[in-house]
Amino acid sequence: MGSVLPNAALIAPGPVGPAQPAATPAAGTSGAQAASGPSFQELLNQQTNSLQFSRHALQRLRQRGIQLDQPTLGRLTEGVQRAANKGSRDSVVFVDGTAYVVSVANNTVITAVGSEHMREQVFTNIDSAVIA
Repeated sequence: MGSVLPNAALIAPGPVGPAQPAATPAAGTSGAQAASGPSFQELLNQQTNSLQFSRHALQRLRQRGIQLDQPTLGRLTEGVQRAANKGSRDSVVFVDGTAYVVSVANNTVITAVGSEHMREQVFTNIDSAVIA
């Protein structure tokens, strides 16, 4: 009789062959951080501190031709942080004639309105306004 092939459905997932010893961290490094690259905590802080933009906000920026450069983004982020420090949940942040409606609790820009569209807008459900 020939060799019997195992049924692949009955084999547990994982490496096949002799067991390999677990990798140990190199001398001088801790198990919490790899030899190169940022730690999990640093990545988490970056993600939780960076301002997010909703799909709607991105559409409005594009439709209304609102340019968002690095200095403007920095001022917007600072304005959101100031609102958060005062306990705001939903705020409108004014930066250079543009109004950004922001969910401070979620750190997310909901929409943006340029100065040329400001007359037509009514901002509702906000608890603060920041001029940044």
